[in-house]
Amino acid sequence: MKTLISSCALAAMLTHDNSFERGRKDAGGSEEVDIKALAAGLKLATDEVKRFAEEADKKVKAGEQLSQESKQKADEALVKLNEIGARMTEAEQKLARRGGDDDGGNRRKSIGEQVTDNEEVKALLASKRGRARVSVKAIISSLTTDANGSAGDLIVPQRQPGIVASPNRRMTIRDLLMPGRTSSNAIQYVKETGFTNNAETVSETSGASKPQSEIKFDLVTAPVTTIAHFVKATVQILDDVPQLQSYVDGRLRYGLDFVEEAQLLMGGGTGTDLNGIYTQATAFSAPFTPADQTMIDTIRLALLQAALAEYPASGIVLSMHDWARIEMTKDGEGRYILGGPGSGAQPLLWRLPVVETQAMTVDKFLVGAFNMAAQIFDREDAHVDISTEDADNFTKNLVTIRAEERLALAVYRPEAFIKGDLGNVP
Repeated sequence: MKTLISSCALAAMLTHDNSFERGRKDAGGSEEVDIKALAAGLKLATDEVKRFAEEADKKVKAGEQLSQESKQKADEALVKLNEIGARMTEAEQKLARRGGDDDGGNRRKSIGEQVTDNEEVKALLASKRGRARVSVKAIISSLTTDANGSAGDLIVPQRQPGIVASPNRRMTIRDLLMPGRTSSNAIQYVKETGFTNNAETVSETSGASKPQSEIKFDLVTAPVTTIAHFVKATVQILDDVPQLQSYVDGRLRYGLDFVEEAQLLMGGGTGTDLNGIYTQATAFSAPFTPADQTMIDTIRLALLQAALAEYPASGIVLSMHDWARIEMTKDGEGRYILGGPGSGAQPLLWRLPVVETQAMTVDKFLVGAFNMAAQIFDREDAHVDISTEDADNFTKNLVTIRAEERLALAVYRPEAFIKGDLGNVP
C-alpha cells in the first residue's frame, strides 16, 4: 500500500513528538532507543499523514491555497522527519552492532533512510511544496519481519468471536418413516411374499369343492447397525475453550445424521450397511405412455403404479437439482406451471409433499407409502462420549470424542415404493 505525503500533511507528525520521545530511554548515561516505541509512534504518524494528505490533496484539487501557517508547519514537520529518520537509523545500527551483523556492505536501509532517501521526499524537501509518495507497506513489513529488533508484537490479529461453521444439510428421510424402538440387535418380521388368489363363486349344493388359494410367507431379518466416528482433541483446549466442546459435539452428531440419511435412502444392504428404501424399491413400469411425457408426468405414473399395488404413496423424494427443474417448468406462454417464484407454496406435486435432498442421485426419483410400508427402529439414540482412556491419551493429555448411534430399517412392502429414472426429459 502507498500513501501520499503532502507538505501540509507532514505537519501532522509534530503531534506525535511525545510518542517518539517516549521511545528514548536513559540507561547509565548512554541513550538507548526503544525500537518498539519508535515503531508505535511511526504507525500513529503514518495514519495521521494519510489523513492529512487526503485533506491537502482535496484542497489542491479544489483550487484552494495553503495558508502561510500550514506552510510553516510543513517546514517544521520536514525538520522533524529528518530527526525521526536519524533516530530510526541510529536504533537499527545499534541493534545490528549488538548482534554482530556484518553483511559486507550490503546492509538494508533503515526505516528512516527509506523515507528520507525517497526521491519524491527529496523533491518535497527541496521545494517545500507539493506531495510525496512513500510505500507504507515496505515500512510496516520491515518493522514486523526484520530480525534485528522485530516489532511484530505491536500488530495483534483481530479475533472474531465464535466459530465459522461449515453448512449443514437439512435431513428429511427420517421424518417420512414410521418411528420405532428396539432393545435387540435385529428386527425380524414375517412378510407375505406371494399370494395366488383363486377365490370364485361356488355352488351351494352339498359336497361341492372349493377352490384353493396360496399364500407364501418369509421371515425377514433387518439387523441393527452402528454408525460411529471420533476425533481427537487436547484436554487443555477443551478446558480453555468450553464453546469448542459443544461445537465438536454438534458436528459429530451432524456427521451421524449425514450418513444416516444416505443409508436410509441408498444403503446397499451389504456388510454393515442398511438395506435402503431406494435399493429395495420396485422399478418403475409405466401403466401407460402419455403423449409428450414430461418429468411431472413420470412422477404421476409412478404414483399410479404404487396405488395399483394397493399402497397409495405419501411422499415424493427428488434431488434438489431435479426439483428445481420441475419448479422452473413453463407453459407455452412462458408462465410457471407450479405457481412461479413468488408463490411461496409448500413443495407439492400431485397433492403430495415433495422432499428434496442431496442424498438422492440426480435424475432419479422415489415415491411410495413411507408412512406405512417402512419403519425405522432406534436401538441407541445418537450420543457423544469423551474419554482419556484410549491408546496413549492419558500420557499425551488427549481426549477421544466419539459419536455413535444404532438403528435398523425394516422395509415391509418393497412394492409400495417405486423408483425410476427421470430420463432428463423436460
